[in-house]
Amino acid sequence: MSTQQSAATSTQNPRPTLVEPRLTRDGDTVREAYVPAFAPGVTSGSLADIPFTNAVEAPHEEVLSRKAEDGSWYDVTAQDFAGQVRSLAKGLVAHGLAPGDRLAIMSRTTYEWTLLDFAAWAAGLVTVPVYPTSSASQARHILQDAGVRAAFVEDVGQARMLSAERGNLPALEHLWQIDTGAVGLVADAGRDLPDAAVDERREQLAPDHIATLIYTSGTTGSPKGCVLTHGNFFAEVDNAIELLHPVFKSVSKDPASTLLFLPLSHVFGRMVGVGCLRARVKLGHAPSIRTDDLLADLAGFRPTFLLGIPYVLEKVYNTGRATAEKMGRASSFDRGARIAQRYGQAVEEQEHGRGNGPSAGLKAGRALYDLLIYRRIRAALGGRCRYVICGGSPLGRRLGAFFEGAGVTVYEGYGLTETTAAATATPPLKPRLGTVGWPLPGTAVRIGDDGEVLLKGRNVFSGYWDARTRTAVPDRGHEGWFATGDLGALDDEGYLSITGRKKDLLITSGGKNLAPAPLEDWLRAHPLVSQCLVVGDNRPYIGALLTLEPDGLAHWQQMHKKRHLSTAELCQDEDLLRNLQQAVDEANKLVSRAESIRRFVVLPKDFTEESGHLTPSLKLKRAAIIRDFGKEIEQLYPRG
Repeated sequence: MSTQQSAATSTQNPRPTLVEPRLTRDGDTVREAYVPAFAPGVTSGSLADIPFTNAVEAPHEEVLSRKAEDGSWYDVTAQDFAGQVRSLAKGLVAHGLAPGDRLAIMSRTTYEWTLLDFAAWAAGLVTVPVYPTSSASQARHILQDAGVRAAFVEDVGQARMLSAERGNLPALEHLWQIDTGAVGLVADAGRDLPDAAVDERREQLAPDHIATLIYTSGTTGSPKGCVLTHGNFFAEVDNAIELLHPVFKSVSKDPASTLLFLPLSHVFGRMVGVGCLRARVKLGHAPSIRTDDLLADLAGFRPTFLLGIPYVLEKVYNTGRATAEKMGRASSFDRGARIAQRYGQAVEEQEHGRGNGPSAGLKAGRALYDLLIYRRIRAALGGRCRYVICGGSPLGRRLGAFFEGAGVTVYEGYGLTETTAAATATPPLKPRLGTVGWPLPGTAVRIGDDGEVLLKGRNVFSGYWDARTRTAVPDRGHEGWFATGDLGALDDEGYLSITGRKKDLLITSGGKNLAPAPLEDWLRAHPLVSQCLVVGDNRPYIGALLTLEPDGLAHWQQMHKKRHLSTAELCQDEDLLRNLQQAVDEANKLVSRAESIRRFVVLPKDFTEESGHLTPSLKLKRAAIIRDFGKEIEQLYPRG
């Protein structure tokens, strides 16, 4: 599919037949799985062509939606968006930015972010995302390493932070602030340039040209710049659009639409944003993820699908149960949750040919609890949401089955910045709960001798950025396969399960190996637990550090009449510890006795990005946590 033929043009075509992975076995063990590409490779053009192709093919189609000051939403047509992209691109050219120059964007998830992305590409530039929560040192490292010539920031705080660093950023010539109208001012500067000034630059771009440098958040050390090309994005989004047919090519009465709230600085949100423009799926932006703000935006926009991380779905579930408990209906919610889980599991069994689907009694129970519970769960997601694309960490069978039973299908995926987001995804109509699905079409997955997940495909990056040569340095190891650092396994049908990080593997003093992720993910889903770090490397047994979820804790205090206790006092409260021990006991059912959590300690403060204990994508910085909470860890292993 060339860039002159948008993926949206295939909406009239029949959905591609689901292609099962081609498996390579070593005895009884599946070592490799590959799914052929669903979409032909792009051989010319770039992402910069997408808005202009849309404007030609469907000028009046509503491709984006913006929130007005009064809270209402208004639509932006393909023709209008292409005009805005062209005007802003001309402004960037007028400011002397040359093809290949790097433009940084430091902002929350806003309409301007997407506009800047496409305008920069239309001007032949390379975009460099910077998390809006980055510290001065983090932002300085990225801008220095990338050799950024111009930067857009969202607000005055970010502008002041980078202004203070200008002495360390000799390449930075332009610093523009979005909320003071800089986007319009930059566009005005190019008003007298002919359209050809942009068209000529677009014509020079090819799929192998660099589109963006995305710096990995990094759980240790300085972040590295992943070089992603226009071709990497096309391979990713075109195959994802074809695979996730119900999501991007809505089969219901409601046209497909999504509200982005995850950071566009992260490859996951960025890929879906590009995919929506490519497929002409209406795209909105939600800059605030505060619960009240996000719920209001979801209610106003009413998306048909969302992308999120397990934390979001856990929060929706836990909030629903807490509300039911306040109304004296906790037992009813729990019964409804069990029915939803059984229903979701029955659907899965039927789709794999191992059952007849939900029984008549189960269907009747689901219909009853749809009125009592499930519709409220869907209402929290805007009311029309029927699909969620979920990544970042495993969701787990329990929640996956619950949401399926509640009328929201979750497509789990797995990937990294280096793979332009998803490398695997749940295949529609053939889910396998508790896994991250099959290889994305056009991608191969291999399990190394040590259990490491290796990947290959056109969506895999060309290498890490070398600031000296201003090129990508390819990975020469693993015979052309990208080594992810994650541990996993392929089942008999090619579904991938992720079991942990290779570098996070714990080895107790008794020689027992343990990947901590499954225990941590299970406990983090509990309404009282915000974060969990499992420890035990070179120790006699496994222990854990737990932090408390503020909303869940406040609800627990209210229900137990302990609102007068401080957080420090609650960390020692016998009733709270008893509830947490029950959660730990449930998590321990996932593992053997030797791998189970024997002791835990509750911390009075949470792990946050600001404290240096989480990455911007909310991953644990293990080394920093172990260093800063060494005393608490020692309490888990009393001497004598």
